[in-house]
Amino acid sequence: MKLAGERVLVTGAGGFIGSHLTELLVRRGARVRAMVHYNSRGDWGHLSALPPEALETIEVLPLDVTDPYAVDGAAQGCAAIFHLAALIGIPYSYAAPASYVEVNLKGTQHVLEAARRHGVRCVVHTSTSEVYGTARYTPIDEAHPLQAQSPYSASKIAADKLAESYQRSFGVPVVTLRPFNTYGPRQSARAVIPTIISQLAQGARSVRLGALKPIRDFTFVTDTARAFVAMAEADLRPGTLCNAGSGQGISIGDLARRIVSAMNASAEIVSEDQRVRPDDSEVMELVAGAGAIREHTGWTPEVTLDQGLARAIEYVREHLDSYKATLYNV
Repeated sequence: MKLAGERVLVTGAGGFIGSHLTELLVRRGARVRAMVHYNSRGDWGHLSALPPEALETIEVLPLDVTDPYAVDGAAQGCAAIFHLAALIGIPYSYAAPASYVEVNLKGTQHVLEAARRHGVRCVVHTSTSEVYGTARYTPIDEAHPLQAQSPYSASKIAADKLAESYQRSFGVPVVTLRPFNTYGPRQSARAVIPTIISQLAQGARSVRLGALKPIRDFTFVTDTARAFVAMAEADLRPGTLCNAGSGQGISIGDLARRIVSAMNASAEIVSEDQRVRPDDSEVMELVAGAGAIREHTGWTPEVTLDQGLARAIEYVREHLDSYKATLYNV
């Protein structure tokens, strides 16, 4: 399905990835309905960073994905739904696991039911590499077993399976994108790359992190946004699941040292106990096997890690006042 001229709904449009996806969809000529989490400040999240000419074309809906009636109304008249609304912080899932069930599982059910009711032609559901747990083999393909090593990953496994059930039971045309670690401009210090950059940019002599040995596969955010669009436009068989990642892993410690070098800084890399996950919850290695998405859509990352880090460093330096680098952000 070509998205140009089509009405599409993006849930979680005010978030890090959601705002970049919304911006890309506008450039592709889609008529975007952007659902952002309601708050009394009238804050649209990262949508506010979009160019004014893009914002003029977007229908912004301040709603809550946990309200089925709100989601149903937002989906009416849409050809496609990109479902990104979720709670994503792993440390916070230890503190508030019930919230993850409400938002990530029940919110997904509301989206699927609305798509079913209104005959939406394509739903792109967002998964996460965290559903795999620590790798039993690498690169991780879509057949890798799932293992819930945090309440966050458990909620996403449940949401993925619910999406599968709606496709099999009701014929809802759902495809699932499973991004590995995404990074880039607009990402909060909840994530490791802006955490490292913001500490260094504020002159820290030591960079405080959690475990340094885990290995992750990082994809620049514009590439991840392109993967969402590719999944929608490829006319995939309903139920298709695709990983999106570079296929290249790097340890958190080596990543930190790479950023220190890129910023011409001098700092010690420190593992801090309060930032370390519980032993059985830490995921030690996530490296994407992304052959399926290349085969089905032709998608492949365009931005190298060094290029992406340079852009992330520039963004954090320009917005340093919005980062609380001395605090542990859960």
